[in-house]
Parts: sequence; structure tokens; C-alpha cells
Amino acid sequence: MDLDGLLRNQAGVLSHAQALRCGLAPRTVSRRVTDGRWIRVLPGVYRVASHRHGDEARVRAAWLWLGGNAVVSGPAAAYWHGMLDVAPPTVQVTIPRTEHRGPRPGVTVRRRTLDPADRARVRGIGITGPPLTVLETAVALDAGSAFLDRALQRHVRFAEVHRAYSRMIGSRGSRRAGRLLAAAADTAGSDAERLMVALLREAGVRGWVLGHAFGPWTIDLAFVDARVAVEFDGWAWHVDQVRFANDRRKGNALVGAGWTLLRFTWHDLTTTPALVVAQIERAVSAAA
Repeated sequence: MDLDGLLRNQAGVLSHAQALRCGLAPRTVSRRVTDGRWIRVLPGVYRVASHRHGDEARVRAAWLWLGGNAVVSGPAAAYWHGMLDVAPPTVQVTIPRTEHRGPRPGVTVRRRTLDPADRARVRGIGITGPPLTVLETAVALDAGSAFLDRALQRHVRFAEVHRAYSRMIGSRGSRRAGRLLAAAADTAGSDAERLMVALLREAGVRGWVLGHAFGPWTIDLAFVDARVAVEFDGWAWHVDQVRFANDRRKGNALVGAGWTLLRFTWHDLTTTPALVVAQIERAVSAAA
């Protein structure tokens, strides 16, 4: 490929080795850096000054710097796979344990020897495969459970992610990854119920019952005197059409009978528990 074609394909960034393979002499590369036509963004990696240093260029540059056996990983890999709309400010690259490279501004280096099943090549760069990418990104993000739920709906199957988790046990982040997968596996109902009960008891909220009968349905948690119903929506990725429709019929019936209906997800309970409790207290107080 000629130099112009290479730069078009790589968002305006290239390595020193690539420049030489395109026929440029080392002194030509140095001259282009000296006169400002090329900008050194990482050791041995340049950006053409006329190209914007956007997300794609940053991710490509990080991989070109480390190259070889390196793979882009974590949220930067999720961006590359189309799971996130933007790349993180710092690009994580994973290299084998036998290699020793330190971080650079905008790039963090993680040393871990990956199983071949966890490696992929996408649009010209080495990258973690989708299942491991999902796990590592869910661990890295504050809203990791919400990200995992979306990924299971759109990008990966649970069994694939679980196999990737089995391969990462013992590595950094594997404990949180295991908790997220355990919550996603069966759960939503029983785990959310236990967590909600703990939150209400800790806040001193009383007057609720679990599993209150209402017509042909059961309300997950009910303040019967105040006619406030609390329902747990759980993980969207494994809610089938029948359950979805039944939940909506139950909700409509509750509202029609004069109940206040509050719906919370696992993500609500784990990321904004104080807000959940406050909403419940306001609804019960208003009904009283």
C-alpha cells in the first residue's frame, strides 16, 4: 500500500517502520517531523499534522507503538468493537507478561498473557475479542452492570462471556467480573429482592410486604395500606416477550386500581440506592 492510502486507512497515523516500508528514507521521516508536517505522538509513531487526532487515531497510535503481540483492551477495545460511542481518555493496551513497557501519556499498559481465544484482529489492529472486552469494560465502568446488560442484548452471548471469565480468573478485575456475571445469570428477581430488603431495613423503612397477591399476579414488594407497588425489572437481556407482556398487564392493572407503581432495575439498586429509597419514601408519604 502506498503512503497516502496507508494514512487514509489509519486515520492519519503511522509507525516509523511503516513509513520505511512505504519507501521513505529515515532522513525524510526526520525532516517531516522537524518541519512540522508530522507530529510524534508516541515513540516511533507519527500523526500527519493535517489529520485530526481523534478517537480512532489515538487507539491506532497506542497499538502501533506497542504492536506485535499487544492488543487494545478494556473500554478502548469496546469502542473499537462498536460497543461504546467514544474511546476513553486513556487507551489501555495489554502486552504479554514477558514484555516490559511502561505507560505513556494517554496510554496505560497492562501485562497479561492472553489465551488465543481472547485475541482478535479488527480493522488492522490487535484487540481483545468481544467476550473479554465486555467483561473488562464492565469492570472498568462505574455503570458496569448497565453496560454488561446492553452488551448481552446486542453483542455477545452469556455463555461466551462466561467462558472468557473462566480464562481470566485470578487476574485483576476478575472478582468484580464474577459478581456481575453472577447477578446477570439467574437473578434479577431474587438478588434484587434481597438487596431492596436490605436497603429498606437500613433506611428504617417499614410497612412493606414481599410477594403480595394482586389478582392473578404477585407484587414484588408492596406497601399495602399506601397502595404503593414496587417491581423489579431485572436484567433486560433475558426478559422474553411473554414475561415482558405479562409485566405490562400487571402494571396497567395496578395503576387502574389506584396503586402507585414504581419500577427499579438491578442497576438502579446497585448504582443509586439512596435515590431508590428516597423515591419509595416519597411515594408512600404522598399516598398517606
